[in-house]
Amino acid sequence: MLQTIRTRTQGWVAWVIVALISIPFALWGIQSYLDVGGESIAATVNGIEISNRDLDQRVQEARMKLRERLGARDDLAAFNDQRLRTEVLNNLIQDLLLRDVTQQLGLRVSDQDVQLQVLSEPAFQKDGRFEREIYERTLQLQGLTPVQFEAQVRQQMTGTQLIRAIADSEFVTRAEFSQYQRLIQQQRELAYAEFHTANFANSTPPDDAAINAFYTANTARFQTPEQVKLDYILLDAGALTTQTVISDDELRQHYNANQARFGQPERRKISHLLLKVASDADEATANQVLTKLNALRARILAGEAFADLAKQFSDDSGSATQGGALGDVEKGVMVPAFEQAAFALPVGEVSAPVRTQFGYHLILVTAITPPVTKGFDEVREQLLTELRKQRSDAQFYELGERLANLVYESPDRLEPAAEALGLTVQKSDWLARSGGTGILSQPKVLAAAFSEEVLTEGRNSELIEPERDALQAVVVRVAEHRAADVKPLAEVRDEIIAAINAEKASAATEAAANAAAKQLREGADWATVLGNAKLETPGLVTRQADNVPAEVLKTAFTLPSPIEGAISVGTARLAQGDMAVVRLLRIQDGEITANADLKTTPEVSMLAQVLARQVYAEMLKDMERRADIERTAPQSDEQF
Repeated sequence: MLQTIRTRTQGWVAWVIVALISIPFALWGIQSYLDVGGESIAATVNGIEISNRDLDQRVQEARMKLRERLGARDDLAAFNDQRLRTEVLNNLIQDLLLRDVTQQLGLRVSDQDVQLQVLSEPAFQKDGRFEREIYERTLQLQGLTPVQFEAQVRQQMTGTQLIRAIADSEFVTRAEFSQYQRLIQQQRELAYAEFHTANFANSTPPDDAAINAFYTANTARFQTPEQVKLDYILLDAGALTTQTVISDDELRQHYNANQARFGQPERRKISHLLLKVASDADEATANQVLTKLNALRARILAGEAFADLAKQFSDDSGSATQGGALGDVEKGVMVPAFEQAAFALPVGEVSAPVRTQFGYHLILVTAITPPVTKGFDEVREQLLTELRKQRSDAQFYELGERLANLVYESPDRLEPAAEALGLTVQKSDWLARSGGTGILSQPKVLAAAFSEEVLTEGRNSELIEPERDALQAVVVRVAEHRAADVKPLAEVRDEIIAAINAEKASAATEAAANAAAKQLREGADWATVLGNAKLETPGLVTRQADNVPAEVLKTAFTLPSPIEGAISVGTARLAQGDMAVVRLLRIQDGEITANADLKTTPEVSMLAQVLARQVYAEMLKDMERRADIERTAPQSDEQF
């Protein structure tokens, strides 16, 4: 059909039609032609509009970041879309408020700083170097142009300047630091008893009405997630490597072309004796040093040991203790004048004085290791590995380009592409959004599998490279789709009975713990309220104690200090529905360092940062209270 249209739209008639269609667009624009209004608005902040298009783009970016961070460990579907949208909109509103403040304060970020920030971003690098192609491709996936992204970076960096300004203005008083020491090092003496749900288990099974009510009230708990079965073509450079055949002739050609890589250059054991001369020293000073060095050379030639004189007179402290020895040296390591003299000397002969930027040297070569080249058989496996990788990498990129074109040309099937390239269409088991194993656990692959184009429209995905530099690529299509559904009651009946019984046991355990705490407050002793529970008396404990359950510790450090005539008691909920009754016996405050140096104590700096974050958070809240904000996008009652 497309070819027919192309054939019939050639010539001057077609151009007349195009011209007639273009006139309304040129005069009134596409919005008037389609009778479409302006962009829909998600929110307005002090008269500045946030469009739904911008919000959608930021939500997509946030979703991609969540996928990259969570991978297959969590199901992204657990993140309610409306909650995510609300959170992103709140961030956009804060960004606008911060931009207003930074402009009023005159905070600026230079183009050079923005450029350095972009260049240093690991996501845009390959082998530690910025790659423009990776940069543009990453932004394209996020629906951003470089100009838009760099504007975002500039705004974020300007906001960071504001945060730093606040942090730098915050300080800790001696009274605040003393209070911190008193609290952070505080110890509390406590006693507690655990009440376990196993002791309150209900042996009477729930009736059908209770089971049905629980099932109806907790349908989300028994829901099977949305799932797909995938057909996919995997292109793996590692697999291509094992299939690549390299002949001996090719190996020998590669060896002959790269013999320099397999050679060990000549190495010399070198010692030197250095008398320093400043690079800007005058001629008279240099001559004095040279005269002294010639005198030392004469003593060596007369029979004194080079090493002894180097230890005594050399200005190179690093080698002097070793008798001037510099170890094995190959060409390209030393400065040119030194290297030229050292590699011209025979073994055992002392050089004439050599001048470098460091001063005058006497050089002695004590041993020479001649150059050696590894034989072909010795490096054969290395050559084979290298050539196989080169060929497989080249084949990977070639097949990848062809595969991308073929699955686009036949968007509703993978078989034609597989047959043309000699690849196999593989099949997955049922997969949820949390993914499977191997390449089917990769966030990018899962995002494609559950995208509208692949899941709803039934098309092949684009060629996906899940991990940069992994040399793996995959194309997927949905073979079967199973919508999220609730498991039938019969299937989850036993699970419901167990859950109801667990809830009853947990409620009974909580009631027993609360009753015991009430009795203690009324003056009963532990023996009266314990029942089957065991009393634990760990004594004085710190906030970081590891011999007390964390929940018990948290309760103990929130209870009020016991006073005469009253008992300080609380309860703590433990794991699996268990409870604990906690009694605080006494408090011992931490020791205060009266003369601590507030400028150098690390804890003071940490406290200042905490206070700065609190001030910054309060500043944001105050800015929102003062601003004229109108949200038109629906809001979620839930927050992260």
